[in-house]
Amino acid sequence: MSTEPALMSLVAVAKAIAEKRISSREVTRSCLDRIAQWQPRLNAFMAIEADQALAAADAADAALAKGSKRGALHGVPLAHKDMYYEAGKVVTCGSLIRRDFVAATTSTALRRLQDAGTIRLGSLQMVEFAYGPTGHNAHYGAVHNPWAIDHITGGSSSGSGSAVAARLTFAALGSDTGGSIRMPAHFCGVTGLKTTVGRVSRAGAMPLSQSLDTVGPLAQTAEDCALLLGLMAGADPEDPTASSLPVPDYMAATSGSLKGLKVGVPTAFYVDDLDPEVARILDETIAVLGKEGAEIVRVELPDQRQLTAACQLVLAAEAAAFHKRWMIERPQDYGPQVLMRLQNGLAIPAVSYLEAMRWRGPALSAYLAAVAGTDAVLAPVAPVPAPTIAESDVGNSPDAEAVIQRLTRFTRPVNYLGLPSLAVPSGFTRGGLPVGMQLIGRSFDEAMLMRIGAAFQRATDFHSRVPEPA
Repeated sequence: MSTEPALMSLVAVAKAIAEKRISSREVTRSCLDRIAQWQPRLNAFMAIEADQALAAADAADAALAKGSKRGALHGVPLAHKDMYYEAGKVVTCGSLIRRDFVAATTSTALRRLQDAGTIRLGSLQMVEFAYGPTGHNAHYGAVHNPWAIDHITGGSSSGSGSAVAARLTFAALGSDTGGSIRMPAHFCGVTGLKTTVGRVSRAGAMPLSQSLDTVGPLAQTAEDCALLLGLMAGADPEDPTASSLPVPDYMAATSGSLKGLKVGVPTAFYVDDLDPEVARILDETIAVLGKEGAEIVRVELPDQRQLTAACQLVLAAEAAAFHKRWMIERPQDYGPQVLMRLQNGLAIPAVSYLEAMRWRGPALSAYLAAVAGTDAVLAPVAPVPAPTIAESDVGNSPDAEAVIQRLTRFTRPVNYLGLPSLAVPSGFTRGGLPVGMQLIGRSFDEAMLMRIGAAFQRATDFHSRVPEPA
């Protein structure tokens, strides 16, 4: 077993630093060494700030030596998706338009992690303006999957998925508007949490769709995600949409067993037209959950295709509203696919948008009625393992929306309903590509997802496998 510090989980490395069994400098150096080794092949980082990170690590070590600990993540180096504003730093949002944008404020999610003691390694690549599920970027190039370099990472949190999988950072913030945390988690073999709308403040995070955007982490384990969520969640005067509901002890939830829990498995939609390997891994996941004590029940859901379509409509209209001025003034500075999708959003009638918004409440009620009596619903994140970069590089071709639709059809209903969902590594194809399953919960019941995810990870080792550099 390697003793390379970068291979530790977030929870383990934070504990090791706090107990002075390892220094923040050693940990940061280990991450930087792996970044130097992997970055030329992955393109996961937008910016690498090695000297500043080492200086910050030395300061963290000096503070700890004097008995001063900032918080639960004291001295832990992290990198995040390049859409979280940090005062004085360039935040590109994966775009040409914001290539030189220097943030004047720091996003609440990022600040709360900094207050807990984290160190900045740099910033991570992403799909332009977070608008795309594959990981392609017309300006900065595709991010590559560390398990198979010629395959996609998924988007839009492409750098986050790739960097966590290759152990270049212990965790990374992503964002999930139509699947942008869960997709990279599935394709890259890491754990990713899409939070309930309003659970984590979105202040200082680049907006895409005001009613769908959620902030959440990608990390090695459910336990890591629980630690991060506990630090970030809660009310925020900077974001009136952030919920003031109490923040549970998510870490405590991760020690619970599956005994007495009911996990629902849909009878249709989420199990239709699956790649045979994804279908096999779904069956194997159900078997593990059952063996660990969960009762598996079949659930008949309302037509989820309508939810996927409604999510797509809401996202397109809200994204176009945000980008209208730039589309008029700087259309040439967008990548072709992102521009096409934004322009499509301008053509959506207000009536259609308002109908889709008005239907959300009844749709959520119907879904919750269908899953009553279950603690969570298990479903694949996507119907296929990671396609190659070449075969999914559809640009603004006529079939681009069809390709995007196929990849996101299992994630978008969850976004539309505003529910939380935890993607967990659940197996590998015979060709060595990771496959993830998602646990879909009730509003603000992330604790239950953490409990089930952590119990599943105690029974399996998929989350702890590390890709080998070629």
